[in-house]
Amino acid sequence: MCTVCHLPKSFCNPTVGTMAIISSKYQPQEPSKKPQEQQEGIKRVQIDNVLSPQTGSEEQGKLENCIRPQKFIDYIGQEDLKDVLEIAIKAARSRKDVLDHLLLYGPPGLGKTTMAMILASEMEVNYQITSAPALERPRDIIGLLVNLKWGDIIFIDEIHRLSRMTEEILYPAMEDYRLDITTGKGSSTRVRSIPLAKFTLVGATTKVGAINSPLRDRFGLVQKLRFYEVNELSKIVLRTAQLLKSPLSEDGAIEIARRSRGTPRIANRLLRRVRDYAEVKLLGEINQDVAAEALQLFQVDPCGLDWTDRRMLSVIIEQFNGGPVGLETIAAATSEDTQTIEEVYEPYLMQIGYLGRTSRGRIATTAAYQHLGFKPPNEQMLLL
Repeated sequence: MCTVCHLPKSFCNPTVGTMAIISSKYQPQEPSKKPQEQQEGIKRVQIDNVLSPQTGSEEQGKLENCIRPQKFIDYIGQEDLKDVLEIAIKAARSRKDVLDHLLLYGPPGLGKTTMAMILASEMEVNYQITSAPALERPRDIIGLLVNLKWGDIIFIDEIHRLSRMTEEILYPAMEDYRLDITTGKGSSTRVRSIPLAKFTLVGATTKVGAINSPLRDRFGLVQKLRFYEVNELSKIVLRTAQLLKSPLSEDGAIEIARRSRGTPRIANRLLRRVRDYAEVKLLGEINQDVAAEALQLFQVDPCGLDWTDRRMLSVIIEQFNGGPVGLETIAAATSEDTQTIEEVYEPYLMQIGYLGRTSRGRIATTAAYQHLGFKPPNEQMLLL
C-alpha cells in the first residue's frame, strides 16, 4: 500500500497528486528532494498568496501576486456572478457545509482562476490548482483527490480537455464523494470504494459545449463570465497602477481600458507596456496622451485592434472586395493558419461588428470599412 494515498502501489506513486498543481498549503522543500521531483512543476503558497503559473521570474511572480484580488470586495466587475456566489457562500457557511461544485465558462483572461482563489479565501479553506492536460493518467486524479481535506477547493482549468477515464473517476467523486478502484484481473477482480472528504470542484473552460453532459450535469452551479465594460476596466487599471506604484490619471486609465478588448488580463498587460514607455521617455504621470502615444507604438488602435486584426480586414476589403471569402483563402492571403484566425482573431472582430459570417464565407462590415478609412460599398452589395 502507498503511504501517501493509501492505495495499492500499482495505482499510485509518491509524487501523484502534486504534478503540475498549485496548492495553497505551504510545505517547506526538503533538501534531499530528488531532481526528478523538482522538475514536476510543484508550487505551493500560503492561502493569502496567489501564484501565476509559468512566471518568467520571481519578480514577475510577485507582481502577479499583488495584482490578483484576494476578496470579493476587491474584485471589480462580474456583479451578477458575485451576487450568486456570495449567496452560495453564506448558505454553505450557515449550514457548515461545502460549496456546490462550480463550473465557470467564458473567454480567457476574465478571471476564472482568480474567482476560484477568492472562493477558497472566503470559505477559509485551502485550494489546489491544476489543469486537465496534467491529469492524463487515472492515478494523477486519484492521488489528488485522496489528499483533499474537508471543504478544500480543487480548480481544474480547461476541464473540457479531461480524458474519458479521468471523467469516469470524477463522477462518483463529485456525486457521492467516493472513489471506485478496481484491482486484480480475471476471477480475482475486486472493486474497492474509498470514501473521500467532501470537497468543491471548480472547473473552468472556454468551450462549455465540449464538456460531456454527465460531467456538466454534476455541477451545482454553472456560471458565465462576461466581457468587462470600459468603466470597470478603468477601475481595474487604476487599482493595478496603484499597486505597481505607477502614476496614472483617470483619462489615461480610460484610454487603456477602451483598447483592452473587454479583458482584464489584456488591460493589465497594456498598462505594463505603457508604464515602461512612460518611464523610459521620462514622461511622468500616464495621462490620455501618453497612453495613446505608447499604444500607438505597440500598434494597438483605439478599438483594440492590433496589426494582424487590421491586416485581415484589409485583405478582405482590398483583395476580395469585402467578401464573401472563404476561411482557407484568408489564411493563405495573411499567412496565418485557419485555427488561429477562427479562435483568436474572428471572435473579437465579430463581437464588435467588424466581421460577419455567411454561408459563402467571411465579409467585412460597413463599420470595418469606416474604421480602416475605406469607402463603404453599397449596402446591397454586402448582402450578396
